Amino acid sequence: MNAHAAAQARFATYVAALGRGPGRSRALTQAEADDAMDVLLQDLADPVQVGAFLMLLRYRGEDAAEIAGLVQATRRHLPPLALPVALDWPSYGAGRSRGAPWFLLAALALGQAGYAVLMHGTNEFSAGASVAEGLARLGLRSARDGTGVGAGAAAAADLAARGFAYLAIEDLCTRFAALLGLRRLLGLRSPLNTAARLLNPGGAPAGVDGVFHPPYIDVHMRAAPLLGMQRLLVLKGGGGEAERNPAKPAVASLFTAGGGRTDIDLAALTAAAMPAAEPDLAAIWRGTAHDAAVEARIVGTMALGLRAMAAGGDAEAYALWEKRRADV
Repeated sequence: MNAHAAAQARFATYVAALGRGPGRSRALTQAEADDAMDVLLQDLADPVQVGAFLMLLRYRGEDAAEIAGLVQATRRHLPPLALPVALDWPSYGAGRSRGAPWFLLAALALGQAGYAVLMHGTNEFSAGASVAEGLARLGLRSARDGTGVGAGAAAAADLAARGFAYLAIEDLCTRFAALLGLRRLLGLRSPLNTAARLLNPGGAPAGVDGVFHPPYIDVHMRAAPLLGMQRLLVLKGGGGEAERNPAKPAVASLFTAGGGRTDIDLAALTAAAMPAAEPDLAAIWRGTAHDAAVEARIVGTMALGLRAMAAGGDAEAYALWEKRRADV
């Protein structure tokens, strides 16, 4: 049996374990999920096996050990990024109702304030404006887009220039991006979307993430210690992104190594409603336009990042935003 056939035979045992039926099927161990993901990323599994595996994972419900195994394997397939990153910020939301990526301005503002932020992701299945589109409106671009250099070098240059870098998932791992793209054929997201949010390719000591469905928060909190994470803040955010709705109270969950999980009550920040027609992203960033609801959304989202890094909360976020407004 050649290596390809051996990998498919081994992978078949994982599909069988997931799909044996009531009373017999089981979740994969972390080590099994790691090995299965390695087979997927080497493109050794048969396409039929790939679809069956991803949909069985979804049908059974997400398991923290499985997710941790998927993440571990994927991390080994990422390019080495020796970057001075303070905050990991995944962006894989696919909400149908999300508009402009105001969370992008929050991340950029934190970067300007000295907190190096590495954002990564894809908004391929989102109805709202993508991060790449938001960057283009600001005269910026993703770290790999047209630079002609490696992902790590391009991201390092952006971090040095503005304290922020964005890497599209296809520039980090083409095969992983292709697996995420199977959503188009399968009609459903798979647990790889959760794994993507936990990749932390820059090895940041803290991360902030948004999910679309609250049950995914618990998966994040239980996977974090299995992955050796130090700090991770997660909330149900707009369109599945780490973006706070400032008009409503919310709850964020914070994992800390050695401290476990803490749920944090977040008070509403404003009674102002989002405008019917969104203001221009670039105008808000450059200070040529102002909107109380939009800026409260940005500030509230900045506060999520600060809490993730143990660097403050709402008051500190307001102070940073007011300072940059005065400087532009």
